[in-house]
Amino acid sequence: MKHQNTYKNVFLWLVAIVAINLLAANFFERIDLTRDQRYTLSPAAMEIVSDADSPIVIEVFLEGNFPSEFRRLRNETRQMLEEFSAYNSNIKFTFTNPLEESKDAEATAQEFYKQGMPPARVSVQENGKSSEALVFPWAVATMGDKKVQIPLLKNKLGATDEERVSSSVQQLEYVIANALNKLVYPRKKKIAVMRGNGELPDAQIASFIKTLQEYYFMAPFTLDSAPINPQKTLKQLKEYDLIIEAKPTEAFTENEKYILDQYTMSGGKSLWLTEAVAMETDSLLNPSGKAFALPRDLNLGDFFFSYGIRINPVLINDIYSAPIILASGQGNNTRFNPYPWFYSPLTTSPNDHPVINNIEAVKFEYANQIDTLQNKLEKTILLSSSPQTRVEGTPREISLEMVSKEPDLASYKDGEQPLAVLLEGEFTSVYKNRIKPFEIENSLNQSEETKMLVISDGDVIKNDVQHGKPLELGLERYTGDTYGNKEFLLNAVNYMLDDSGLIDIRSKEINIAFLDDQKTADEREKWQVINIILPLIILGLFAFGFNCFRKRKYLK
Repeated sequence: MKHQNTYKNVFLWLVAIVAINLLAANFFERIDLTRDQRYTLSPAAMEIVSDADSPIVIEVFLEGNFPSEFRRLRNETRQMLEEFSAYNSNIKFTFTNPLEESKDAEATAQEFYKQGMPPARVSVQENGKSSEALVFPWAVATMGDKKVQIPLLKNKLGATDEERVSSSVQQLEYVIANALNKLVYPRKKKIAVMRGNGELPDAQIASFIKTLQEYYFMAPFTLDSAPINPQKTLKQLKEYDLIIEAKPTEAFTENEKYILDQYTMSGGKSLWLTEAVAMETDSLLNPSGKAFALPRDLNLGDFFFSYGIRINPVLINDIYSAPIILASGQGNNTRFNPYPWFYSPLTTSPNDHPVINNIEAVKFEYANQIDTLQNKLEKTILLSSSPQTRVEGTPREISLEMVSKEPDLASYKDGEQPLAVLLEGEFTSVYKNRIKPFEIENSLNQSEETKMLVISDGDVIKNDVQHGKPLELGLERYTGDTYGNKEFLLNAVNYMLDDSGLIDIRSKEINIAFLDDQKTADEREKWQVINIILPLIILGLFAFGFNCFRKRKYLK
């Protein structure tokens, strides 16, 4: 009977094991025990992962000996990639140390620079000593002959390494899913870069346009044929999903405005970077160091007013601003020095909208105030000036002499001023109940659901040009600071055109805990003693108790 029970138990165990394996093979589930659900993929990421039907290899360069904060970033990156790989075996990843086998660190850094993946130099505090380490916070995802770079570290002005890593971990799922999105899905949507109204030249928007080309088809578009064949011009414009107006300086005709209005009525989306004041820093580089800021009339007042906003011909003077770089000396003795310049606001984010969540400050130059008006459209202020702002009317003389003067803080009392406003909903035509400039077929007075983003400064999209080559948008070449202009604009375009909801991943909040470096250094020896001696004491107590137990058991 005893043997029968044994065989029965063995049989039941075998049946249970087989059943468990069958269930595991057919039902897949992972449990995330973290409080913030950091390892639970968002629906948009899951959709991208499930559509990856070809092998994708992700090579991560975040490997080597570096500070604890970056070890945390490496570990979080590994765990996030494991989560992606667990849901689709086509996704593989490896970690590589670019500096292994005693490679020349500077030569390796130059190679990464050329590929558009600049390394990060970080300060290492260990045993009370300070040193510098080179970190390569990048990954490259490859599918067939397609490659996409993945930035793993977010730069934030004035942030500590802990703050930078914490911000980077927040965006890990987004940057990885975004890279997979580029590889898995072919480009479908089309963007028109508007021309013909004195917009910025190609070289000064090249950085952003090059980035957009990774997601969308891009083409220039002009409204020059509007007076001759407006119907055909409108039909051609409707083929694009979004238009970009990058700092127009010439007034729009009624024909052009009507075409743009009907494009919006047909559901077209638009990104306007326009300003109501004519002023450039280059105009100050004269013997007097002075220039006049003058109102600029683009004949768009009624256009934006009908949609519920107004761009006022005033300048934003903001204490929280980026410096102006001025040269001193001559020849080899030339020095470039930063000075306070309150006409270059560094904008804040008054809400946690996905477009501006967790991005660096966006740099404006001679920005204007935007008023929001009452209508049925939903209006979201994405960017605004700081509370210490002064609104200045125009015409106004601007002088470089202000860099040497202390600002009168008492006069900066106008509060936060909207600088970028997102409009969403069903738009009403500018020409409803008005005489149309020309007749077109199927004229619309009400749009379907669509979006429009209006930014009161065209220079937000403008990149510097050095030796005929465009520099990275947002990069200040003399100080090395990087502003969030490109990330902001890219998020905005993705938000307006993204059907998969990928941009929503940016709203995910993750809490990262770090050790206190000072406290760690002060209590290092205490915890070393505890970690060495305490386990030995516990082991000794266990051995003593076990020995007593054996004596009592066998003495009986």
